[in-house]
Amino acid sequence: VQLQASGGGLVQAGESLRLSCAASGSFSINVMGWYRQAPGKQRELVATITNSGSTKYVDLVKGRFTISRDGPKSTVYLQMNSLKPEDTAVYYCAAGSKGVLFLGAVDYWGKGTQVTVSS
Repeated sequence: VQLQASGGGLVQAGESLRLSCAASGSFSINVMGWYRQAPGKQRELVATITNSGSTKYVDLVKGRFTISRDGPKSTVYLQMNSLKPEDTAVYYCAAGSKGVLFLGAVDYWGKGTQVTVSS
């Protein structure tokens, strides 16, 4: 499986961005999501979505970020609204075949895309 992420950029606080992650290849995955890693910090799971459409979010982004998918196993989006400077990080698309997407369960990673939010 290859994951192609896009959509990062530089925005001001309060603005929005949408990240996209297109999956291609063997479709053994059943969950996709987004991680992010800020400078000097550990990579953290932001949001996940299963093949059945079940979603989960880290508390810090609840109410501001929305994860969705287009098609059963094709493209996943992360709509990020009301962005804050603390959302600044490299965002990574991830996919797995175990139904969950904690760090040890990730089977595939996309290249990161930088999101920078200025105050």
